[in-house]
Amino acid sequence: MRFGAAVLRSCESRFAVEEVILHTGPADGEVLVKIAGCGMCRTDIAVRRSAGRSPLPAVLGHEGAGVVVETGSPNTGLSEGDHVVLSFDSCGQCRNCRKAAPAHCDSFASLNLFGGRTENAARFTDVAGDELAPRWFGQSSFAEYAVVPARNAVRVDPSLPVELLGPLGCGFLTGAGTVFNSFGAGPGDTLAVFGAGAVGLAAVMAATASGVVSVAVDRHPERLALAERFGATPLHAASLDLPGRIGKLTDGGADYALDTTASGQLINHALRALRPTGHLGLVARLHSTLPLEPGALDRGRKISHICEGDAVPGLLIPRLTGLWRAGRFPFDELIRTYPLADINEAERDCETGRVVKPVLIPEAWKR
Repeated sequence: MRFGAAVLRSCESRFAVEEVILHTGPADGEVLVKIAGCGMCRTDIAVRRSAGRSPLPAVLGHEGAGVVVETGSPNTGLSEGDHVVLSFDSCGQCRNCRKAAPAHCDSFASLNLFGGRTENAARFTDVAGDELAPRWFGQSSFAEYAVVPARNAVRVDPSLPVELLGPLGCGFLTGAGTVFNSFGAGPGDTLAVFGAGAVGLAAVMAATASGVVSVAVDRHPERLALAERFGATPLHAASLDLPGRIGKLTDGGADYALDTTASGQLINHALRALRPTGHLGLVARLHSTLPLEPGALDRGRKISHICEGDAVPGLLIPRLTGLWRAGRFPFDELIRTYPLADINEAERDCETGRVVKPVLIPEAWKR
């Protein structure tokens, strides 16, 4: 079958919406999904800085949602017409997958970032017959259709606005999962969030829904205003003595801190803002050595990397849609939609901070 997709051919080039060809349908354990909408995540944009480790040309996109149009076998647990949110890929066989920790799958990097599943890779080409890189995050959902492992497709209620749900599979899942799973934060706990983007604001919403007192740090006034609307106390990143100010707002220091910025200075501020035994989680990949200030890890404080909010997507995504219906996780307020054809505008707006979460809508979805 032939359909439109946004292809990135080199780290320096713009996305180009082209016709691509899927030479065979879904294999055993796979489903073919008509994409209703796909969020743009900074991980998609980071491919430009991957130094060739993520193969190109490729169709990126890993926050897709849509409708199942074909199943490759009867054992997928899904049926034609099911509405699904697509999340990250995992093998399902390694020790961590068997322990319900798919975000720490032994094959996470290879499956999601560095080439995807190699089975049936040659079936996806451009119109000239040249191969496109195997599926990005098991999806490659900057497209009108995507073939995905049924394992990373989560069925959702068809009454929900499926075109807006894709970011629940990664960005919003990561922020909320950090609060619910990685930290296990609850009523009376305190949280400092550094970076009020999609992940950080999802963490703020999850904190408010859990009875957690939160403080949000950012340099964009409009994002601080959003954080405040969602229940956090806003602090500008340039404020003097950030750790001291956070300490006063959290009665002696935060129990938890989340950094989404990868800024060494802000990470040290976050550590110093923790109370004894506090936990700092990092979700952004560091691009250089992290220098820790003397005393930053004293008194039982700890720091860890958090991947995908330690989530099991099939459990967390329904929880998030339930909270949204209850008015307690208003993720839709962070979204601006764009036609898939305007993907380069969406990337520019995401990079400049003009929009928190772009969602791309394929033209075929409207037909």
